Amino acid sequence: MEEKKKGGRGGCLVCGQELVYCQEAVDMTCVFCGKKEKSHASCREGHYVCDACHAKKGLEAIQALCLETSLKDPVAIVQQIMADPYIYMHGPEHHVMAGAALLTACHNCGAGLDLEEALRQMEERGSQVPGGACGFWGCCGAGVSTGIYMSILTGATPLSGNSWGLSNRMTARALDAIGRIGGPRCCKRDTFTALKEAVLMTGEELGIQMELPEKIICNFSGENQQCLRKKCPYYKGKV
Repeated sequence: MEEKKKGGRGGCLVCGQELVYCQEAVDMTCVFCGKKEKSHASCREGHYVCDACHAKKGLEAIQALCLETSLKDPVAIVQQIMADPYIYMHGPEHHVMAGAALLTACHNCGAGLDLEEALRQMEERGSQVPGGACGFWGCCGAGVSTGIYMSILTGATPLSGNSWGLSNRMTARALDAIGRIGGPRCCKRDTFTALKEAVLMTGEELGIQMELPEKIICNFSGENQQCLRKKCPYYKGKV
């Protein structure tokens, strides 16, 4: 619970200080596992936490909830996952979470999926999208996660035809919707937006009708120091 308290406002998991991003990646050492690698971000005190350590317990929570829920609404699924103490305000676990919720909702709607295997693939692929990809690569990991979801659902490979196209179009559609809202980044806002687009496109292209809430309301603005507030479509205080 202490880790959640320190990382809850998008800060350092060690001391809670604000993260600092630099344009050029530099050599850093993870304070938890000791791994040395190049990264663009550390806190003001110099603490660096690698993506694997940041996401480890959150990924376990994602798998556990997805395997037990009967919900057909991926937004409702991620809202339950986000309530877990090891899902932080921001972080690479969202790159797995979005696709995992979609695969779970599809499975619960009757899609022919081996859910356990699909979730394993989602975690393996989504975990390769690094934190900060939204700003440094120009592709939010939650948006990419919907493309991975579509790839797993349709069995796409680099040599596929229609499924290859659907997977790329899914990513593009999610990223376009995310980009139109604008920055700075918010992993919650971006995940909600990506899920909406994925539910709509899955229904249009594959005829699988997942559920969506009438209105998505975010309860995390108090944890996000860069919240867009009334400019965000999910802001709790928005009329």
